[in-house]
Amino acid sequence: MKVDLTVVAIPAYVGAMIAEYRWQRRHPVAEGSRAGDYEFKDTMASLSMGLGSLAAPFVTKALLGPLASRGRYAKAAMAVAVGTGAVATAADVVRRHRRGELADAGVVDGGASARADCAVAEDLQPLPPVLARIGRGAAVAAVATSALVVATEWGARTAGERLFVRTPLDLGSGVAAGAVAILGWDFIYYWNHRLDHEVRWMWAMHSVHHSSERYNLSTALRQPWVEALTLYVPYSLLAVLGVRPAMIADARAVNLIYQFWIHTEAIRTLGWWEKVLNTPSHHRAHHGVNREYLDRNHGSILIVWDKLFGTFEPEMARPVYGLTSNVGTFNPLKIFAAEWISIARDVAGADTWRDRWSFLLRGPGWAYEHRAPALG
Repeated sequence: MKVDLTVVAIPAYVGAMIAEYRWQRRHPVAEGSRAGDYEFKDTMASLSMGLGSLAAPFVTKALLGPLASRGRYAKAAMAVAVGTGAVATAADVVRRHRRGELADAGVVDGGASARADCAVAEDLQPLPPVLARIGRGAAVAAVATSALVVATEWGARTAGERLFVRTPLDLGSGVAAGAVAILGWDFIYYWNHRLDHEVRWMWAMHSVHHSSERYNLSTALRQPWVEALTLYVPYSLLAVLGVRPAMIADARAVNLIYQFWIHTEAIRTLGWWEKVLNTPSHHRAHHGVNREYLDRNHGSILIVWDKLFGTFEPEMARPVYGLTSNVGTFNPLKIFAAEWISIARDVAGADTWRDRWSFLLRGPGWAYEHRAPALG
């Protein structure tokens, strides 16, 4: 059985957190606390989410496996998606008709007067509450089920083992193959991490990592639980280049282990290395909600990707950590569910399929600007 290097590194994680805590005790700040200090409830939330992330792949595989590659539940899931989509569409048609938005055939738009009549009709003839709730629920079910089927099928079809057997290339297990695996993973990681911030479906998964208003080594362990429910640029593309799946797994571990130590305020700058590597300074900026830091510094090991593709921002002002709208809880389940619930509410409040899918696939900023008032 192959050993997961990220699990082997757990004692080192614990030791590093203890060392950071002791450093903080020896270097107190005048005001009594700083964003990098450990706070018990926050730290426990991060640690519990880290432990959950270790178990999550096994749970999701057991639950979602029957959906992938035309599994025994795949047809049933698609039937649910099509059926609920039809119900939501029917509710849309009824609602638009009652609002006067569906003009009779052959009738020419009457201009301002007609639009005023439509506004009155919207006030006087709303969709009955029961039908409105059914339509909203059906829309959420259709989007959720469709996304679930697509994500599981994408994951199954892009598995490293599946792609490796189809390529004539094999780089072996030497140093060169390891370098290609690590560099290639880092490059793909940059784009996936960037999409984590630019596509709300991926942000719902990734936002838990940014949910802490603290910034210390325990924050690195605040990892998502449902990576299998989103779409990614597949890291298994490396298998097509001849990188063996086992080496791809090792490259993932190296990448994750590297990211751990950059979650600290104890290290300010690293001189020349700041030009090439992702450092605590660069990653502090990434976690900041200051306007100049939003959606910046997506690299993992190398910061050069950000510099090449225009997303680099040096740390200047002290970062304010967390989310633009903080979750306000230390409950891991609520932290995990917050953005998914928000997406469901936005999809339920949308009147068109274009908006419903936009709330899932467009950026978080677009969604927050276009969401409807809270539903009763």
